[in-house]
Amino acid sequence: MTEASGPRRTAEILDATLHLLAERGYERLTIEGVAERAGVNKTTIYRWWPSKAALLGAALIDAPLLRFTAPDTGSLHGDLMALVQALVRLLTEPPSAAVAVAAFGAAAQNAELAAYARAFFADRLAAELPIFTRAAQRGELAADADPMLIMDALAGAVWVRVVLRQFPIEEGYAAKLASMLRAGVAL
Repeated sequence: MTEASGPRRTAEILDATLHLLAERGYERLTIEGVAERAGVNKTTIYRWWPSKAALLGAALIDAPLLRFTAPDTGSLHGDLMALVQALVRLLTEPPSAAVAVAAFGAAAQNAELAAYARAFFADRLAAELPIFTRAAQRGELAADADPMLIMDALAGAVWVRVVLRQFPIEEGYAAKLASMLRAGVAL
């Protein structure tokens, strides 16, 4: 949703949604709490977002906290390293770490929220596709390589290390993971 198609205070509403999610988790996130934090009436929120899942879905996609710019380092290895580093920051720095864990954990149990999570990841993959197009043009990657599979492997490795195992990310992790992935998809 863009500012033009939403309430005047969209940014504040989406920001409040993500910060309350980080503080309280999905189960204790409420429209009333978001309205209070954003300084709007709850009817304003319900007018644009019919449910808590719809509000959180909009926040995941449109709020500045999770915005992403695909790296362009000039090499597939450099871009993969930059992606790993960005994902590590997302999953280790507050409030984005708590937001990611709460939102995507809740999506596993909520079909409506899961649809918004799929839209979030589709949007993210669309932003990442130029990395793979450039790599193929430079001859670093086969034209038929599967960018989603590569990103799943990259994100899955970081998610397991940081969120599930709760291990620290040691020096050189991004370079090692990028090298392993690059070797696996090399021509």
